[in-house]
Amino acid sequence: MLNILAAILLFGVIVLVHEFGHFLLAKLNGIGVVEFSIGMGPRLFSFERGETRYSIKALPFGGSCMMIGEDQENPDPKAFNGKPVWSRILVIAAGPVFNFILAFLFAMVIVAQIGHDAPILYGVSDGSPAQEAGLQAGDKLTRINNRRITAYRDVMLYTFTHPGDEITIRYERPPGGEWVAGGAAEKRSATLMPAFDETRQAYLLGVQFRGYEKIKGLGELIHYSAYEVKYCVVSTLDSIGMMVRKKIKVDDAVTGPVGIVSMVGETVQEGREAGPRAMLLVISNWILLLSSSLGIMNLLPIPALDGGRLLFLLIELVRGKPVDPEKEGMVHMAGMILLMTLMVFVLFNDIRKLM
Repeated sequence: MLNILAAILLFGVIVLVHEFGHFLLAKLNGIGVVEFSIGMGPRLFSFERGETRYSIKALPFGGSCMMIGEDQENPDPKAFNGKPVWSRILVIAAGPVFNFILAFLFAMVIVAQIGHDAPILYGVSDGSPAQEAGLQAGDKLTRINNRRITAYRDVMLYTFTHPGDEITIRYERPPGGEWVAGGAAEKRSATLMPAFDETRQAYLLGVQFRGYEKIKGLGELIHYSAYEVKYCVVSTLDSIGMMVRKKIKVDDAVTGPVGIVSMVGETVQEGREAGPRAMLLVISNWILLLSSSLGIMNLLPIPALDGGRLLFLLIELVRGKPVDPEKEGMVHMAGMILLMTLMVFVLFNDIRKLM
């Protein structure tokens, strides 16, 4: 039970930061906030301060920042729809942006503790596609099919999300096979076809990497922390792409709040047993993953989500006048119905997996 409560608290923090982004930018742009709430459903606790009611609601998923005149015309000078379009764009975009900021801060905790996984080869497997293509220990991979490689996870992610695709790898080879500060490296490229491994049921290149390296200085800490957020975003988009291409089933790829709470609870328990440092890393990893995922999902141009609202605001920016509020409202309502239907499916799928 304690682990489940920890998972719910973690969700609450991520949602709180998202909604606080909307709230803060609304206040800074002179927009009135009717209610700032964490959770959904009936109120468990609330209080009013100034024009705003602050609430905690029964269902620990989601939250809201309800603004004056957000979905309809309102003569109030603090109404959302009465503000300049750029002010409204900033308010809507602030939620996902704050999620990325939160993810970045916890990525710094992770990188400071464990370093980064450098894409430098430790070796290649005998008879593997990598060996046949001429790759060897000491090579530093830089691009895979024109996608930049920052860590060896990029290679694994690409081969997983593009199973069986031919791959062109660009890499650098240091003189003598060892990297020396300031030393020149020869740039090379190789084209290879991943081989399917029956044991692992996956396409593999046959490459082996050195592992994690400690970072050197604040510059590397910032660089690799930003990379951690980027990796979460890219992996989310790649997973969506696999579903669109029907490479994986939707019910296998999509996990809802119930499933996530269960997984978070299990890993939190493992972290508690392993000690405080492991516990910190577990929590930081989950916040990094969930906060960045929430940020990117909210930016998708889906009606009723932040991305859908931003799309209408960008159309207004280009046209010089807003889309008819009634038509926009109908689109968002349809999107909300679709999202609620999807939520029911995801919840049912979570429960089925847990049984």
